[in-house]
Amino acid sequence: MTTLNTAAVPLQHPDRLFIDGKWVAPSSTATIDVIDSGTEELYFQVAEAQAADMDHAVSAARAAFDEGPWPRLTHEERAGYLRAMAGQLRARIPDIAEVWPRQAGVLQGLAFNMSEGDAHTLEYYAGLAATYPFEERYESAANGAFGLRVSEPVGVVGAIIPWNSPLALLVVKVAPALLAGCTVVVKASPEAPGEAYVFAEIAEAVGLPPGVINVVTADRDVSELLVRDPRVDKIAFTGSTAAGRRIASILGERIGRYTLELGGKSAAVVLDDADIAQTAAVLAGQQCLASGQVCASLTRVIVSGDRYDELVDALAANFAGVRVGSPFDPETQMGPLAMSRQRDRVEGFIDRGVAAGARLITGGKRPAHLTRGYYIEPTLFADVDNSSELAQQEIFGPVLSVIRAADDREAVRFANDTIYGLAGAVFTADTNRARTVAGQIRAGTISHNSFNFDVQIGVGGFKQSGVGREGGLAGLLPYLETKAVLLADAPDA
Repeated sequence: MTTLNTAAVPLQHPDRLFIDGKWVAPSSTATIDVIDSGTEELYFQVAEAQAADMDHAVSAARAAFDEGPWPRLTHEERAGYLRAMAGQLRARIPDIAEVWPRQAGVLQGLAFNMSEGDAHTLEYYAGLAATYPFEERYESAANGAFGLRVSEPVGVVGAIIPWNSPLALLVVKVAPALLAGCTVVVKASPEAPGEAYVFAEIAEAVGLPPGVINVVTADRDVSELLVRDPRVDKIAFTGSTAAGRRIASILGERIGRYTLELGGKSAAVVLDDADIAQTAAVLAGQQCLASGQVCASLTRVIVSGDRYDELVDALAANFAGVRVGSPFDPETQMGPLAMSRQRDRVEGFIDRGVAAGARLITGGKRPAHLTRGYYIEPTLFADVDNSSELAQQEIFGPVLSVIRAADDREAVRFANDTIYGLAGAVFTADTNRARTVAGQIRAGTISHNSFNFDVQIGVGGFKQSGVGREGGLAGLLPYLETKAVLLADAPDA
């Protein structure tokens, strides 16, 4: 392994692929460079899977499902493995907190906190083994037959993981798939494969049967082979809406199952009775979370009534105080973007926004004190037209657009005037008013005076923000097929 970075790389086999329970040599010498987002130096390299490697991984997962023990274990037996994986994951949190900030620029403190949540997700799904009715008596009207409604695993799952929050978005797919009895091919992001490698090491450590979890890192062409392979029963994907459209069209040709968690352009509707200081602090803080590289981020602020200028000034004051720097510095409030092309993308949106007539209030450039790393200042625009590119396109960076609305009704109309529907928020002192407006916004999660998600309820989007839900009971259902079993008499068990 070649590395220019002095930081430790806590991976045992980055030059290999995890297939059929073993660390195997790839079919070629091709590698993928993983760049440290804070220094622009090479951090480490991983093996790049080719077509033969993807075929090997799918073959292993198919054999493990069709012939192996995993789908034939009881749900409680599978839950035991999930609990063991949660314990192993907790032991590896310091490693995740080294890798994730370097790959994607997130603050190290956030990496510690969220990784604990990922262990909890594994335990949550383990708990469903005892409470979810995988087999239940059903009063059948079919000629007096004894009816059973049985939930069985969907089969082989391809889990395609993005670069911004790799571990969380891996676990929320793999945990319910494993509980259901599925086998999985994890396709890691080329930009951020480290967490998938750690997860493969965890699978090995707990003794998962061969082929139950397979981990490969591949670029787009080889990744598409996973989607096209008829041996793969379901794809679970998180990423851009454009890529989601492509995946759905391919799977439509063969009626493959899928869940898609896609892009967003979420609106914060600020009503005329909102606490402006609190609202500005929440909106500025969430915009700095993971440097704005969050699909559900509240990037459109829609202000009704006469509070517009007050909120713009408060947001500008909050952004002016943000400390941008190394994600490993405990004083840092926002780290770098993940990669050079992401910084180029964000800067392009900023330049075009200015050219189109939006008013740049603060930010918009690299911080003067940071000459290395993919840094950019938190950026605030005012006088943004809701039909403009700034207001309609997902930027995936710390860029906030403030939009003026005449009243509550127009604010809701603006909030819904988008192809997306992933999240939203309502800021108001009146809970009943918040509930009314929340019911009018077409999005998968609506928060009140905050930026919140509850994975145990389920996360997902309306419209082109996705299909299906991840997390909670709703996140288990896509990994199950319902079967009606009609017997002449009641079975013994």
